[in-house]
Amino acid sequence: MTPSSDVPILLLDVDGVLNAASLDLPEGWERGIFNGFLLSWDPSVTARLRELHESGRVEIQWLTTWAENADRLLAEPMGLPRGLKVHARQGAAPTGFLGRLGGASGWWKLAAARAVAEAEPDRRIVWIDDDLAEQAADTGDWLAANPHVLVVAPNLYAGLTHEQLDEIEAWL
Repeated sequence: MTPSSDVPILLLDVDGVLNAASLDLPEGWERGIFNGFLLSWDPSVTARLRELHESGRVEIQWLTTWAENADRLLAEPMGLPRGLKVHARQGAAPTGFLGRLGGASGWWKLAAARAVAEAEPDRRIVWIDDDLAEQAADTGDWLAANPHVLVVAPNLYAGLTHEQLDEIEAWL
């Protein structure tokens, strides 16, 4: 897909969004070990994300502590396209759950989302991250000033749901 200024950007996290932290694997879900971490995902959710991207309704970009490993290790097994743009934390950071928190200067993902919005002021943004609810104090003012940004905060244990995807599609 060729990026276009009229195609919304979808900033996609992995842990708590694609990878639900559920011990009981729901029917139809898949599991795999990547970089030493056990991940569980719903292939029907990733298929819908892929379709949104490939149809040109959104341009998926990674915004995850997995950084380049999301593309290199996770995209194909999860059924997502390879070669997506990656927004990584500046400086060394562990991947997976260990790299979720920001430093003293605030949540690194908010800084990255702001940079995307500033670089692409005419594009709408869908930001999917389970930590958005936790980070509401940091993100609230910025989001209120940027109504072209839709945030979706899946439950860490359930991951992104079809109902949330329906809401995203309706917003698009």
